Amino acid sequence: MFITNDIKYLGVNDHDIDLFEGQYDVPNGMAYNSYVICDEKTAVLDTVDASFTDTWLKNLEEALSQKAPDYLIVQHMEPDHSAGIRVLMEKYPAATIVATAQAFRMMKQFFGEEYEGRRIVAAEKSTLSLGRHTLTFVTAPMVHWPEVMVTYDDADKVLFSADAFGKFGALDVEEDWACEARRYYIGIVGKYGMQVQALLKKAAELDIQKICPLHGPVLTEDLGYYLNLYNIWSSYGVESEGVMIAYTSVYGHTKAAAKLLAELLEKKGCPKVVLTDLAREDMAEAVEDAFRYGKLVLATTTYNMDIFPFMKQFIEHLTERNFQNRTIAVIENGSWAPAAARTIKKMLENSQNITYTETAVTIKSALTEENKAELDKLADELL
Repeated sequence: MFITNDIKYLGVNDHDIDLFEGQYDVPNGMAYNSYVICDEKTAVLDTVDASFTDTWLKNLEEALSQKAPDYLIVQHMEPDHSAGIRVLMEKYPAATIVATAQAFRMMKQFFGEEYEGRRIVAAEKSTLSLGRHTLTFVTAPMVHWPEVMVTYDDADKVLFSADAFGKFGALDVEEDWACEARRYYIGIVGKYGMQVQALLKKAAELDIQKICPLHGPVLTEDLGYYLNLYNIWSSYGVESEGVMIAYTSVYGHTKAAAKLLAELLEKKGCPKVVLTDLAREDMAEAVEDAFRYGKLVLATTTYNMDIFPFMKQFIEHLTERNFQNRTIAVIENGSWAPAAARTIKKMLENSQNITYTETAVTIKSALTEENKAELDKLADELL
C-alpha cells in the first residue's frame, strides 16, 4: 500500500490477540504499523510484533523489489514495534540503525547488543538525508516510553508519530476513530499529558499533511480534528458535555439510586448521561468515559470499612492517569457505618482542580423519600 509515491506501508493486522498489553480488550484486533521510504537511500521505520516477523519481512522484500534497506529507524522499543530489529540486522548486514541513545541501551537489554559500528544516535532535531527526503528526528520522551522519538519527512510532509495518534483495532475493520483512539490514549498514554503537550508544541512548528502512527490508520484529512482531540486529552480538558455515573452495588439499593439519578438528569435535559456498572462493564471503557465528560458521580457501598473493590480499582485507574479538572458527586451507602465518601475523597486528595458538589447523598441500606429528594437536588446541581 502506498502512503505517498515514495512511502509504502509494511504493517500487519493481528486478529489473534485478545488482550493488548495483557489488559485491554481488542475485539477488532490490532494493527502493527511499519513503513519504508524509497529514495536514493531507503529507510524502514520500525518493525512489528514477533508473531508477524515473517509476514513483515515479506512485505519489505516486495516493497524494495529484493533491494537491501540502508537504514532502520527505531522510534519506539516496545516489543510490538521492535521485535524485528535483530532479524532485519542479521538479514541485511549493511543496514544502519537510527535511534536515540536510550533506545540503543534498551536494545542491549532486549537483544544483547547495541549495534556499535552500525548505528547513528539521533538527537533532538538531528537529520538524515535519503536524497529527496530529509528526515528530522524529534525526541518525545515518555510518549509513552523514555526512548521515544518521532520522525518528520520534509519532502512529503509526513509525521511518523510512534505511538501518538494510535488506536486499538486492525486496519481491515471499519470503526469510529475517536472511540478506540480515546480508549487507547487514556489507557496507555494518559498519565503523560504534560509530555504529550510538549510534543504537540513541537509538532505545531512543522507543516504536517499526513500522520503515520504505529497503530491505527494513516491520518490524511482534517488533521486539526485529531490534533484538537489530542490537545483536549493531554490537557485533561472536557471533551463532551455530560455526566458519567459510575456505581457498584451489592444488593441493588445503590444501583437503584444511580439509576434514579440518571433518570432525573435525562428528564431535566442533561445532554448526555452515561451509567456504568463497574463490576460488569469494561474497566477501560469506564476510565475513558470518566476522562471524556466533565462531571462524574461515584456511587458505592462501604465495604470492609473501605469501598467496594471495583470502585476502588476504578479510582486507582483515574489517579494513576492524573485525573483532574472535574466536578465530582458522591453517593454512599452503608447500613451501619457509611464511610465511602470519606474514603473516596481521601483517594482523590492529590488530584488537581477537583470540585465536589454541595449535595451529597448518604443511603443507609435502602433509598428513603429523603434520599430521593436529595437525588433530585443533586441532579439540579449537576445541571
